[in-house]
Amino acid sequence: MTSLEEVAAIRARCVVEAPAAPRPAAHAVTRLQLTRFRSYERLDLGVDARPVVLVGANGAGKTNILEALSWLQPGRGLRGATLADAERRAPSPAPLAQGWAVAAQATGPDGAVRLGSGLDAATGRRAVRIDGEVAGPMALSRHMRLAWLTPAMDRLFLEGPGGRREFLDRLTIALEPDHAVRLAAYEKAMRERRALLETGAPDGDWLAAAEARMAQDGVAVTLARLRTVAALDGASRDRAFPHGFPSAELCLVGGLEARLAQEDPSEVEGEFRSRLAASRARDAAAGRTLEGPHRSDLRVTHAEKAMPAGEASTGEQKALLVGLVLAFARLGRTMPVMLLDEAAAHLDPQRRRALCEAILALGMQAWLTGTDAALFSAFEGRAQLFTVEDGALAPRAA
Repeated sequence: MTSLEEVAAIRARCVVEAPAAPRPAAHAVTRLQLTRFRSYERLDLGVDARPVVLVGANGAGKTNILEALSWLQPGRGLRGATLADAERRAPSPAPLAQGWAVAAQATGPDGAVRLGSGLDAATGRRAVRIDGEVAGPMALSRHMRLAWLTPAMDRLFLEGPGGRREFLDRLTIALEPDHAVRLAAYEKAMRERRALLETGAPDGDWLAAAEARMAQDGVAVTLARLRTVAALDGASRDRAFPHGFPSAELCLVGGLEARLAQEDPSEVEGEFRSRLAASRARDAAAGRTLEGPHRSDLRVTHAEKAMPAGEASTGEQKALLVGLVLAFARLGRTMPVMLLDEAAAHLDPQRRRALCEAILALGMQAWLTGTDAALFSAFEGRAQLFTVEDGALAPRAA
């Protein structure tokens, strides 16, 4: 358990000031092209930098468009799907896999960029292109900032810490793209160590090398998360930008976090390496590594009510999540593209209006879905509305 004093020390060491006012610079997608993705055989959609609202019945294909955009980041998209899962399912008998592609023209602080991501049917692997050049998935985070909320995240505060870590890591990658590389390196070293322990008679030098990498990358991962938490905590409680949502107090808790509040990172790294060496027998018996940043937890408190987020009502939990995402949008050099799937669900009319007004005030491009256009009436002609039906989009009057 991390004490209140340790939490305060962590915040003091990792404070990153939130911007004093919203800034207009923003990422935006201006053209989206889909090929054999989910319910879309083909889609070519041109938009501008204003918010985009997708309205249609359940199952019409609204979320598929948001998921396609989410594949313009490292990882497995907002559904956590495999590459094969995202390919369009043809009527039976289905042909051999042909692959799928998501292509986008986007703008950001460095100007226009063409991004592509998809499944290469010939190799079965992910294919990424940036301005026509082959690239790795990690490179996408350097050209596009994205953040999203989905209905599956409504239980973020109720379920285990894994979902909260994933949520925090996505935000951290958007602020510090190298976080994705460090996180992947830590997880790879941890897998190698576990495989060595499973042999029953592991080579000590190989184990020590894996543990050294785990310690180095684990401390780097933790520090990046702490910087994000400190910045997000400050932005969430900054009333200079009133957005109509509850403030959140955030704290990242775990063994490394507590030690980093008291010691220099180099000392923490050495101690972590020593503890990994000392816990080999215990970890071998458990079949997993029992200590490290893969076990950290993000704790969120409703600031005004001094209540753990998990004890708040369903509506308040949704409002806390929306407020956190709006606070996150104010961090970093530019506004992200926001993907808000059924974000109006569980929000009362006042907060639905507050959400629309905050998006407009921040100057961000948000892609929102809903079953009823009336949920987004607060945009009042300041957004682009489309009806989604049977894998096709049609513009509609605002």
